[in-house]
Amino acid sequence: MANSGPLNPNPVPNSDRLEQLKQFDESKIGVKGLVDKGLTTIPSFFIHSEEPNPEPKTRPGNNHSIPVVDFSAPRETVVEQVHRASTSLGFFQIINHSVPVNAINRIVGSIKSFNEQNDELKMKYYGRDITHGAAYSTNFDLYNSKAASWRDTLQVRLAPTPPDWEYVPEVCREAIVEWDKEVVKIGEELMGLLCEGLGVEKDRLKDLSCLDGRVMAAHYYPYCPQPELTKGLTPHTDPGVLTVLVQNEMTGLQVKFGEEWVDLKPIPGAIVINIGDILQIISNDEYKSVVHRVLANPFQEPRVSVAIFLNPGQRENSFGPLPELISGEKPAVYREFMYNDYMGRFFSKELDGKTLTNYYRVSNQI
Repeated sequence: MANSGPLNPNPVPNSDRLEQLKQFDESKIGVKGLVDKGLTTIPSFFIHSEEPNPEPKTRPGNNHSIPVVDFSAPRETVVEQVHRASTSLGFFQIINHSVPVNAINRIVGSIKSFNEQNDELKMKYYGRDITHGAAYSTNFDLYNSKAASWRDTLQVRLAPTPPDWEYVPEVCREAIVEWDKEVVKIGEELMGLLCEGLGVEKDRLKDLSCLDGRVMAAHYYPYCPQPELTKGLTPHTDPGVLTVLVQNEMTGLQVKFGEEWVDLKPIPGAIVINIGDILQIISNDEYKSVVHRVLANPFQEPRVSVAIFLNPGQRENSFGPLPELISGEKPAVYREFMYNDYMGRFFSKELDGKTLTNYYRVSNQI
């Protein structure tokens, strides 16, 4: 996958690039459709030019491995391990949890099945209008990003307002409903553990409605003929409270640790958890929301992942560091903000590695 020299994507003028994007988007076939056509080179708008600074090298996961937390251990052990992972890397995998493995396999399998249906069946769901609570497309920021990424995504708003279910593909509709129920249960358990780790009431995050806003992003990363030229998902942090992710056994997800990228090695039946920006703020910087990315898939077998983002359901509320975590020794690191304002800022920018947390830091206040 190493590139033999500097990338030269020969970027086309804006008007030509826009026309290429529209032509691709209006074809409604996604990157899976391009692969099915036997494409051997990727369109120029998928090519990511080199950054001014060289990319951090990838370091194999055995140097800095992603923590694995065994939920069958005594509760105090689980609380300690979740806290340690959340204050350092911001990512961990959980095993021996309460979620049935067949529920994981079912949701991942249903998303794979949808993406592998023929184009005619998928096309009726393709679009960028999320008003009905569901949309299938290539990159939500396709027209705003510097370069497109090699993946297709089914996005579904689950709560507080459920989607119009006829806009959700039938082949995965029932699996999504059932998976959402499982995520609510494990999400509540995780938030309790995270609160105990902070030394606050177990239901503190739940009472702040942090389980009540849920959005699913189900990504399909098909084979890429030139994986060294593009990304599956560009470096970013998640804006919400907590992300609950399941995946098949294909690699590609990487977490930034210092200046290096750490591979997250899939474990069958495990659930991947990562801290979002809002939880970093609520915890007054104790928990860390960390930059991560997905490499373009060099393998014939697709990578499939299903993330549910747990967000506050009460969008009109203000959020900031919990008062019980603020003291003379540890003053508030962040100022309070309205959640609607926060999410507006997230969606108005390109999905990239610049975290929103810096914007709300007290040190940045004018």
